[in-house]
Amino acid sequence: MNVFNIIGPIMIGPSSSHTAGAVRLGRVVNKLAEGGEFKEVDIELSGSFARTYRGHGTDRALLAGIMGYHSYNEEIRDALQIAKDRGIDYRFIENDIPGAHPNTARIHYTLDNGQSGVVEGASIGGGNIRVDSVNGMRVDFTGENNTILVLHRDKPGVIAEVTHIMYEKYKELNIGNFRLSRPEKGGTALMTIEIDQLPPEDLMKDINQLPNVENAILIRAI
Repeated sequence: MNVFNIIGPIMIGPSSSHTAGAVRLGRVVNKLAEGGEFKEVDIELSGSFARTYRGHGTDRALLAGIMGYHSYNEEIRDALQIAKDRGIDYRFIENDIPGAHPNTARIHYTLDNGQSGVVEGASIGGGNIRVDSVNGMRVDFTGENNTILVLHRDKPGVIAEVTHIMYEKYKELNIGNFRLSRPEKGGTALMTIEIDQLPPEDLMKDINQLPNVENAILIRAI
């Protein structure tokens, strides 16, 4: 347990779960966009998020995180207007998601370049989060560590190729957690690799050059 878990985050807003955690969920989407400009954002809110989001500022917090703000930024208060000024078409949809954590958001986004995606995650208390799925594939990471997502074709040897590069060329990196998600055998799969250090930029280039890797991105610790 670290100091953040004990005293909570530095934040704008009344609730670490409903505002600070919501900002951090939004920031995961911001990282996945890799600098792209948001065009449309639909946010499904489940459980207590759906019932209290206006009063607790969850709507503003999620949008602020999506736009790249931190939990301590005063711009959170004006996030709805800032999003409008940026030309972002956003909607909040109350929709209880079966089996989801009470503080769950499912964020659908489209960028100006046509790229789109869906992220589902939960604010689990004290400003901490858990990301549960990315583009329909199960993941399990908190954003506390640098996380590499590798979208790839489910073929023998791909995992070995990725980890071999990390071992041979970047020995200083330590994998703290690894998870594989594949909706069906032989289709598209997703590796989630949490590491203790911030990797060199060349690592992502090396992974993306592997034959069966479709896309690899780094989500820096948030």
